[in-house]
Amino acid sequence: MEKENTEIIIGLDIGTTKIAVVVGAKNPNGKLDIYGYSKVNSIGLTRGEVLNQLDTIDSIKKGLTEASNISNVDIRTVNIGIAGQHIRSFQHVATTIRPNPSELISENEIEVFIQSIYNLPMEPGYKIVVVMPQHYTIDENTDILRPVGIQGHQITGYFHVVIGKHAAINNIRNCVEASGCVIQNLFMQPHASSAAVLTDEEKEAGVVLVDIGGGTTDIAIFKNGAIAHTSVIPFAGNSITNDVAYGCQVVNDTAERLKVKYGSAICDEISNNVVIGIEGINGGPGKEITQKALAEIISARAKEIFIEVKAAIEQSGLENELLAGIVITGGGSLLANICQLSQFVTGLNSRVGYPSAYLASDNDKDINNPMYSTAIGLILLASKDKSSNSEAEDIEDEIEKPEVHKRSSITKTVLDFFGKHSKY
Repeated sequence: MEKENTEIIIGLDIGTTKIAVVVGAKNPNGKLDIYGYSKVNSIGLTRGEVLNQLDTIDSIKKGLTEASNISNVDIRTVNIGIAGQHIRSFQHVATTIRPNPSELISENEIEVFIQSIYNLPMEPGYKIVVVMPQHYTIDENTDILRPVGIQGHQITGYFHVVIGKHAAINNIRNCVEASGCVIQNLFMQPHASSAAVLTDEEKEAGVVLVDIGGGTTDIAIFKNGAIAHTSVIPFAGNSITNDVAYGCQVVNDTAERLKVKYGSAICDEISNNVVIGIEGINGGPGKEITQKALAEIISARAKEIFIEVKAAIEQSGLENELLAGIVITGGGSLLANICQLSQFVTGLNSRVGYPSAYLASDNDKDINNPMYSTAIGLILLASKDKSSNSEAEDIEDEIEKPEVHKRSSITKTVLDFFGKHSKY
């Protein structure tokens, strides 16, 4: 894979348990060539939010250095994702009256309409992270995805609005910049993951993305090609590991190894005859546990996660319209029998989402792993953003931007991918 004459993009996934860095670029065939990647332990975050900035900075630096050495690329700019328990979302309907109904609706006009949503009042400490248009009504004409070029007096827009803590977002930004990098783009983490593991057909038919990380489980529901609902569950892989540590009376590192090597999301089919030996701490006496007992501990928490997933689906009102079922990704998706549990709890067909469809065939096979879905998705989103930058800049030059738009780089980049050029 030649690096010359290619635009190299870096995806930086800052998670509660891991920092993943992927260095890559799109090749002429539209696939990603990966030049290097790293995964290091993340210290300083809890449930997606920075708790200790110094620890977080050190973790980011370690991941960046390792990826830089492997790829032989001097990493100066990165694309990052925003996630965490503080992220919330809601649906919003807004209407604008056009002064000249006989004129065709322009792209600039729709852009200004979208930007006006950022002026909605928020509770103290929160800010709007991104506004995603779903569809429009123009006078009596409903369910319009592309209003540009249509005449009309009144435009009603239906939007999915994502908000988050201002301080939490700034803390992530500060840690990245203190690590010596400039942030090129910020995206929502579940949106990045969806870019890497979902197909356009799935998004059109209706699909639920379940991204099981270390600290949180992020949910994004798509229908008719657009995001329809997002939510965050405040427990994920770490919660399972902590349960194993408590139930088996072992340290967390041992609990994680037990979960990965012997764990299962379901326990009914696990034999009670398989006994697992556990080493003692510092040469102390060891202990034993049956694989079935371990599975019982793990499955209880895993089932709780998917009960919450089912509740999110019901809250979206789309439980009967999700023809593509559930796609599970993130490090937690590698737990044995996770799809069977998902289908048992939710009643929807489930699969594990791998980023293989977007990777060139000659890449290191280990990169085709759900734990790298977010970082790979960040590269895909940033690559798409670059391809539309010239058009976006022309639009911005003609628009009188609201103050919020001037200070937010999240707005344009996410909208570019989730509808700006496909919905108008």
